[in-house]
Amino acid sequence: MAMRITRRRLLEAAGTAAVAGALPGLSGAALAQDAESHGLSTFGELALPPDFPHFAYVNPKAPKGGTLTIQIKRGGGNQSFDTFNTLNTYVLQGDGAAGMEACFDSLMAGSGDEPGSLYGLLAKSVAISPDKLSYRFRLRPEARFHDGARVTARDVAFSMNLLKEKGHPSYRLLLNELVSSEAEDDGIVLVKLSPKRSRDLHLIVSGLPVFSEKFWSTRDFTASTLEPPLGSGPYKVGRFEQGRFIEFERVPDYWGKNLPVNIGVNNFDRVRWEYFRDRQVAFEAFKSGVITFQEEFTSRIWATGYDFPALHEGKVKKEALPKTEPVGSQGWIYNIRREKFADPRIREALGLAFDFEWTRKTIMFGSYERMTSYFENSDSKAVGKPSPEELALLEPFRGQVPEDVFGEPWLPPVSDGSGSDRNLLRKADELLRAAGCKREGNVLKLPSGQPFEIEFLDATPALQPHTQPFQANLKRLGINATSRLVDPAQYQRRLDEFDFDIISRALGGSAIPSDSLRIVYGSEAAKTRGSRNVGGVSSPAIDAMIEKIGQAQSYAEVVVAAKCLDRLLRAGRYWIPMWWNDEEWLAYWDMFDRPQTKPKYSSGAPAIWWYDAEKAKRIGKA
Repeated sequence: MAMRITRRRLLEAAGTAAVAGALPGLSGAALAQDAESHGLSTFGELALPPDFPHFAYVNPKAPKGGTLTIQIKRGGGNQSFDTFNTLNTYVLQGDGAAGMEACFDSLMAGSGDEPGSLYGLLAKSVAISPDKLSYRFRLRPEARFHDGARVTARDVAFSMNLLKEKGHPSYRLLLNELVSSEAEDDGIVLVKLSPKRSRDLHLIVSGLPVFSEKFWSTRDFTASTLEPPLGSGPYKVGRFEQGRFIEFERVPDYWGKNLPVNIGVNNFDRVRWEYFRDRQVAFEAFKSGVITFQEEFTSRIWATGYDFPALHEGKVKKEALPKTEPVGSQGWIYNIRREKFADPRIREALGLAFDFEWTRKTIMFGSYERMTSYFENSDSKAVGKPSPEELALLEPFRGQVPEDVFGEPWLPPVSDGSGSDRNLLRKADELLRAAGCKREGNVLKLPSGQPFEIEFLDATPALQPHTQPFQANLKRLGINATSRLVDPAQYQRRLDEFDFDIISRALGGSAIPSDSLRIVYGSEAAKTRGSRNVGGVSSPAIDAMIEKIGQAQSYAEVVVAAKCLDRLLRAGRYWIPMWWNDEEWLAYWDMFDRPQTKPKYSSGAPAIWWYDAEKAKRIGKA
């Protein structure tokens, strides 16, 4: 549960706060070959000195003990929300188990207060060459795998090369400009980057999991496996039952438990992840105390479901915390590889059939705001007409991109809230006809002459109350819109193969966007099986903006390029934006405690919380 760069954070957000972009420098200074630093910083100096004792938002005296039981709510890579069949979450094959990142250390770890700063974990220090293409990480000699073997530079080099060659497609795309990783001796690993490297590539490699070369030398890294892998992190795999639950046991003699980046975290003796295929069943498990910590995302349940004895008796607490971090994006995603979605006028027309105002009022109890940007709640959200700095980046693409890129950013329409706004449906019909569609009776036909049919693919019925009224409006336009629910394994396979019409998708936000956005929106990712670019976005202008983000030399430059990217994505009508919440909804059995302060860029829950034995005893959970 440490707050560090993890595989999940890397892949779910393609540039979360902890994997944010960074200048190719150390502590804001150009260091000589043999100069060393205790960390890496994005822009300017590191906030914390070499001898910092711990992060400001933790309780350094937090007791260890107890069990935290949770359910997977965010995933990345090969993870599924409903099941697991492999303990290797770093490859494409299989459905990966939740929580595996806690078993592996990385060279450096992120801070919840500094979105672009890293501090030493396996690496005690790092030195950078004057050309900023070579990084020498000096490992801590005390670093150990769980079997007692030393973590060496050979293990680090092996891990980087393995992920680049055989890892999940997202890793392979991110590590394309990693030239080499070599062990100079047991304690020093030399990482060389291409002159084409992005601004943040050295931060990405610093956050990669480190594997045991000896362990994997006799095993197939690309295959699914239920054999617990050898790690060096604060937890190791305990009991598990495939597809039902997995437990992680805190390593009592964890080699790095007294490092500044680990003080006040990893406080639970056991972290257990429960799996449920039905959300209502999962909620019942929380109500009965099987699950002890819950992050809620369903407005109906938040508004009406928390009315049960344990809450009224004070055994369960419910809190809405202000959301201070960027919220990312969420929407229905078109597979624009399919001809029926190739025309942006058709994509815009379909979006007009979704009545957010009615949905918010009728289904979501007045909660949520309409999502309009890919960078909500952040400086990177495009507002108003482009600034001169934005125009300088966009002008070379005039004539190649929609003209509204150069004006006010595209916004989804505001309906009359009736559930079936005639004016919006009339406009949708006009756009469809302008794109070459024709109405024959009650059937809309594509320019090819084929009936217009759309399948919404999902692995859970949770969004059906929102989707079905939307589909009813599409049917009023003559479009046969249906839902198809499949099991999690089939759903993941179809996503990996890009075999769908429309899916729903939520991505994490980033305080400082980085060029790792290319695994979500880049042209190369659009052609890569299993990539995060499920929609197939492929645009030279978008690629160029992602490159600008990756090469920016200041935060201001990042923001300018990100706003341009936001304009391009919104103008492309690649999605039907859903909604976002300016609060974080938490519910938990009153058996935990937490620091008085929280990280600037998250709630810190439950990563920096701890088990309170007295509270647990009072509510009968000891």
